[in-house]
Amino acid sequence: MTITDPQVASPRGSTGLPPEEPRFASDLPTPEQLAARYEEVRATTEALSAPLNPEDQVVQSMPDVSPTKWHRAHTTWFFETFVLAPYEPGFRPVHPSYDYLFNSYYEQVGPRHPRHERGLLSRPTVAEVGAYRATVDHTMGSFLAGSARERWDEVAPIIEIGLHHEQQHQELLLVDIKHVLSRNPLCPSYQVRVPAGPASSSWSPAGPVRWCEVEGGVAELGHAGRGFAWDNEGPRHRVFLDDFAVADRLVTCGEWEAFIRDGGYTRPELWLSEGWAMVQQEGWEAPLYWERDGHGWALFTLHGRQPLVTDEPVVHVSFLEADAYARWSGFRLPTEAEWEVAATRVAAGEPPNDLSTGALHPRAAPPVAGERDGVRQLAGDVWEWTASAYRPYPGFRNPPGAVGEYNGKFMCSQMVLRGGACVTPAAHVRPTYRNFFPPSARWAAAGLRLAADPA
Repeated sequence: MTITDPQVASPRGSTGLPPEEPRFASDLPTPEQLAARYEEVRATTEALSAPLNPEDQVVQSMPDVSPTKWHRAHTTWFFETFVLAPYEPGFRPVHPSYDYLFNSYYEQVGPRHPRHERGLLSRPTVAEVGAYRATVDHTMGSFLAGSARERWDEVAPIIEIGLHHEQQHQELLLVDIKHVLSRNPLCPSYQVRVPAGPASSSWSPAGPVRWCEVEGGVAELGHAGRGFAWDNEGPRHRVFLDDFAVADRLVTCGEWEAFIRDGGYTRPELWLSEGWAMVQQEGWEAPLYWERDGHGWALFTLHGRQPLVTDEPVVHVSFLEADAYARWSGFRLPTEAEWEVAATRVAAGEPPNDLSTGALHPRAAPPVAGERDGVRQLAGDVWEWTASAYRPYPGFRNPPGAVGEYNGKFMCSQMVLRGGACVTPAAHVRPTYRNFFPPSARWAAAGLRLAADPA
């Protein structure tokens, strides 16, 4: 599922999910388990917002970015609209205008405030949004302890979708506020903590790339049906792959510097036509957030402006840039099928650098423990661009009703990313997760690894 602005759509009074077939969860939690998870997820969103002043939370620095206040309100609107309104007897919305202000792209729900004008919403205030969250949380607590149990098979999948949806917005909150703060000449930091670098005992050089060969043949892809998954992760199906190889680590900042020095952004033969047009139109000379610092480079991070560390994975590059780099290197990007097979067969299995670590920044690849250590950095650090367009798996069908707006209608003009990032909640870091963005998107926490054919 994309992290550009994901929600589940359903008109008031209807869930859009048939009661006999919860499409997104095969194992329903108990009301007590889901109540505890609800509190945890909602508290995490507030904790991620806590370092920000009210002034920080209202800025929209570009059309793709949403203000922090809007993320907090929209994820609350989800539970109010899709859980409490249809299932809680006698429920009345907190404010009649919130349906319009905090809907995102649900055509079947009704009209909505334009996305590119979310930064103009000075009202409701940050404090009022906090009160809105508290009111809905209190009502949800009573609902989970009472009437929710009467139609649990219907209600539980919707709540679980809402919680995973809010976790997607937690990642969005972080990448969006990074862009907001980067536009401030004072270079303020979101979190005053220097990420691991050469001065840290946890840092180690990335080392040369090793190639992990993977035998081709028939492979099964997609979610196997246990636990939560988005609908676009299935149905599980078979594909045929030729033999291939993948790099055992991500492309680093130092390697990207070499690409720049060799004229990577000035050589049209390296670029797809759309990519070269973007280079000329936008003046791309380096990844987003890179700035020249004397004779070298610095980059803006959630910890403020930091010196570039050459062994860290490069991040905030578009698919168009990743494709050009791969062509320059003499290799290519893996397909999403190759990526998933590699992740399930030859992964090194090190702990992921996701949101749970608190680093909020990519880390250099861990040291190789042996000659056959496997593929590193497959989970966390950066989302990895693949060579695959975002299209439905064989047998995929949009769910009936407004819920079909979640994934299916975006299966055009997008490219697939895999793996997760340093700002991705741990529950969303799994081999089958299909993220997707337009080819030119740079503000997402995306990087790349290389693949190769046997020859």
